[in-house]
Amino acid sequence: MAKTAKPAFKHIAVLSRSVQGEPMEQAVLVAAFLAEHELKATALYMHDDSVQGRVEAGEFDLVIAVGGDGTVLRAGHWCAPLGIPLLGINEGHFGFLIELEREAWPQVLPRLVSGEYRLEERMLLHVELWRDGKIAGTWEAINEALVGRGRTARPVHLAAHLDGDLLTTYVADGLIIATATGSTAYALAAGGPVLPPTLRNVVLVPVAAHLSMDRAIVLAEGANIRVELQRGEDAVLSVDGQQPVDVQMGDWVELRAGEHSLRFLRFQQAAHFYTRLLRIMDNNPSVGMIDP
Repeated sequence: MAKTAKPAFKHIAVLSRSVQGEPMEQAVLVAAFLAEHELKATALYMHDDSVQGRVEAGEFDLVIAVGGDGTVLRAGHWCAPLGIPLLGINEGHFGFLIELEREAWPQVLPRLVSGEYRLEERMLLHVELWRDGKIAGTWEAINEALVGRGRTARPVHLAAHLDGDLLTTYVADGLIIATATGSTAYALAAGGPVLPPTLRNVVLVPVAAHLSMDRAIVLAEGANIRVELQRGEDAVLSVDGQQPVDVQMGDWVELRAGEHSLRFLRFQQAAHFYTRLLRIMDNNPSVGMIDP
């Protein structure tokens, strides 16, 4: 891989998903390793109250997340608005967003010093919840937004509009609106296609459709999507698996390509995405293990 003509990083945050145990032990080892290579690095517990503010204040110019996909997602929400590159080291169970396994980083990280890496841009999804003609909430999604039923077992009726025109009405448990990055997350579990992660596309995937459109649809980057709740009780909106918010009758969710992109620091070639994906799926990792 050709060297990247970039100055050395001035301060690297190495974030652990836990305050003790193996993730923090690895974070401390990574920070010490980088210090040995004359790079300033600080190991931090990412759920400490001060860490998010330090990242968002621009104190760091590279973030290394030691954990699983949940750790990377959390750090990614902090990094994307500032364009701070993000590198994941696996201490979780799946690692769709991870670049390095825990046993590989000592051999690979020296390439950070020599500039033998690339930066990969990932599109985000801008999400707005509208109520009574006013914005009730905004989010930036790395993976997806879900509009669907909450505690009740009955399906919701969702009118999906594309660029101002009615596309279809879904009668389903929910509708996933995902980025290419999110195509290998909830969207894949619901039967959606795998998209190359750097594509700037949006995919609509219905969940358990009831006598309505049950196929995924891939839309262009410039698509403006509006999903309106027409019928349903206890409907919710959840962005990247975060705490759901209530959606009321007459509310709608507007979605479009976000203003920011998430920059992943990569050592592997682009084809590694597919080999890693298939290896994870073939190995059938532990079910029910959730990375905080």
